[in-house]
Amino acid sequence: MTIYYVNSATGSNTNAGTSEDAPFASFWAVENLKLQPGDSVLLAAGTSYNDQLDLKYSGTVDAPITIGSYGVGDAPVISSPNDGIHSLYASNIVIENLKISDTQGAAIYGGYVSNWTVRNVEVDHTGLSKSGSITFRTGSNITIENSTINDVNGDGVWIEKVNGVNFLNNTVTNAHGTAADAVQMNDSSNIVISGNTLDQTGAITTKGVIALVRPVNALVEDNTIIGGGFGIGAQAGTNVTIHGNDISGYGGYSWSYAIGLGDQGDTRDYDISGNYIHDGVWGVAVSAAGTTSYVREGIDIYGNLFDDLTQAALKVDRPASGSFHDNFIASDVTPYSISPSIIAAGTFPVSNNTTVETEAALMSFDSQAATETSLSLMAADTSHTTQDSLTKMSADADGAHHGNAFGHDGVSSESLLLRRFGGEAFDKFGVLPGEGHHFGATEVADLFGAGENGNAAWHQEIAPEASHHADEQALNVAAQPDHPLV
Repeated sequence: MTIYYVNSATGSNTNAGTSEDAPFASFWAVENLKLQPGDSVLLAAGTSYNDQLDLKYSGTVDAPITIGSYGVGDAPVISSPNDGIHSLYASNIVIENLKISDTQGAAIYGGYVSNWTVRNVEVDHTGLSKSGSITFRTGSNITIENSTINDVNGDGVWIEKVNGVNFLNNTVTNAHGTAADAVQMNDSSNIVISGNTLDQTGAITTKGVIALVRPVNALVEDNTIIGGGFGIGAQAGTNVTIHGNDISGYGGYSWSYAIGLGDQGDTRDYDISGNYIHDGVWGVAVSAAGTTSYVREGIDIYGNLFDDLTQAALKVDRPASGSFHDNFIASDVTPYSISPSIIAAGTFPVSNNTTVETEAALMSFDSQAATETSLSLMAADTSHTTQDSLTKMSADADGAHHGNAFGHDGVSSESLLLRRFGGEAFDKFGVLPGEGHHFGATEVADLFGAGENGNAAWHQEIAPEASHHADEQALNVAAQPDHPLV
């Protein structure tokens, strides 16, 4: 297990390369080595390289080959007239703590590879002459985590025919092109896309944000998804869960949707729950561009919040079976648009959805201001990135119950959902106490002491002596659980 050092400013390719005092100068020297399992190639902080790094040798699961950095300062930068890092058939590779920018091709390209980890890598302004950013074609067990991808030509991430994909806690902004998505994964399986921020609002002629084409066993959870022609397209797949995402700002087309499925193949067993869908066109669309007959079955849509949509929360205009239930829909949003033939067939029932009206006028205040006698909506486990557990509380703030806010033990039609993202109330007219991304769901009767009809209003006052801001800060909420949507 040897560490090789590369410093383009002070090194020489005649050096041994095995110490910081005698580093190599370029990738040429590295590519003439036969790297062994456990070897590392470290680039000096603050240096730059205008060349493609070819990786030809494999590590092992327990001893991968690592490409990283050493020293103090800015991450080393790889630019290239081709790809930044390129590999065919090499496996068990770790790429970390680098910046890749201004490449003509992909930032990282791996074909027929397995067990790769890309972490803490900054990608900026890549794919200048051909499409590409981080690309993996045919392989298994690819992890991309804690990385940033910005201002690329083509898809920010392209994954094709890979079994085992983990895309975790990354930021992707502005993948440009008429066919460009922030993330596209084709014909892949065992996928986890979690904790990412994906923003296409500044992209030129963007297509969408997440495109999953024929996925098998996919989880898309706790992501913030902004802009694009659509939010999540999971058009044909099997066993797909889309849960706890904040999807907004998508549009530009009459068909634009937050979550779309039903095109490009059979669609089976989808769980779409706990998502905050707002400021867009359609909510969930079970649709297709043509009349090709596909199977669309087992589509369960529940526990979502729909707000500020120009079209319906649900669209079903192709034969499908599933259900749309226990969702929360703002009063100015059309609940559903379902083909009459599907309604007549009874294959996609709509039930127990609740109209929600909110007026939030609560100024930001110190989250420590609440006293023991204050009724609180408290964040549960702060280890969650975008979704906290259900918190059901009485005035004494004791004995809080934690559960799945939108799971199978979920929220009944007699519940009021308050959800806040980045300190904003879901109606965007004010903020709620505390910081971060939180769910809160409380039984209306418990929260308000409502009568039999369920109607209630709540006014919260913060004691002046406990607050560092206004003398009175109020949250007015109206709930109408006695008028469920059919």
